[in-house]
Amino acid sequence: MTALVAGALAGPHEALAPKAAIGAFVLFCRIGACLMLAPGFSNAQIPAQVRLFVALAVTLTLTPLLLERVPGAVFGDDPIFTLKVIAVESLVGGMIGFLARVFYLALEALAVGAATMLGFSNPFGFQVEGDEAMAPLATLISLAAIALLFAADLHWELLRGLVASYDVIPVGADFNARLALKQIADALGESFRLSLRIASPYVIYALVVNLALALVNRLTPQVQVFFVAMPFVAAGGLLLLYFTIKPAIDAFVSGFGAWLISG
Repeated sequence: MTALVAGALAGPHEALAPKAAIGAFVLFCRIGACLMLAPGFSNAQIPAQVRLFVALAVTLTLTPLLLERVPGAVFGDDPIFTLKVIAVESLVGGMIGFLARVFYLALEALAVGAATMLGFSNPFGFQVEGDEAMAPLATLISLAAIALLFAADLHWELLRGLVASYDVIPVGADFNARLALKQIADALGESFRLSLRIASPYVIYALVVNLALALVNRLTPQVQVFFVAMPFVAAGGLLLLYFTIKPAIDAFVSGFGAWLISG
């Protein structure tokens, strides 16, 4: 009798366990794909096992909140529909993570340009987010922006937007390629404007200094003006960097946070 009662009580739980596992895996497809491309979480310096465990921890934390968003058709016997849902969820999560990463890619590109303009380009630097070498100044700017992403609690806004995406693109819906391309184009434009506004002091400094050196070199062609002026250009770049690095990083984090909150 005890065995029969135990079997009757365990029956619903045993039937619910496969559905919960499948639902958690469907949620993991979107959350894991987002964290695979999101800035900070996808840092190449973090071991792959740690990134995987972070994605699993976030998924299991959000599963009680989002499990009811998974439609019942996912738990059916149609493997084609289940594979379609997995593919669409991975695309949606990857798009969300890529949209956030675009801002940091734009910042890195203009930081490399700013380092070159200030005379601090160095082929022996290393890159925080990728595999190609970057100038140390660009690495410093990128690392500071990533650190402030977590210090300013913007990673919570990223997770909030990930949860809110289930209201905009529910599980089981088709992937809207036109909407995705529009979102990527808007993010590219916004990130470029934000990064260009941050790098504008260095662009102006490079234009003024190089124009002045070109005029001096034209007046005194016997002297290697660019070679002689290199220490002074670097000193002026350090002075400009001293006064602009903090407001530049603050402006980037504020703009990125505003995009996360509104987007």
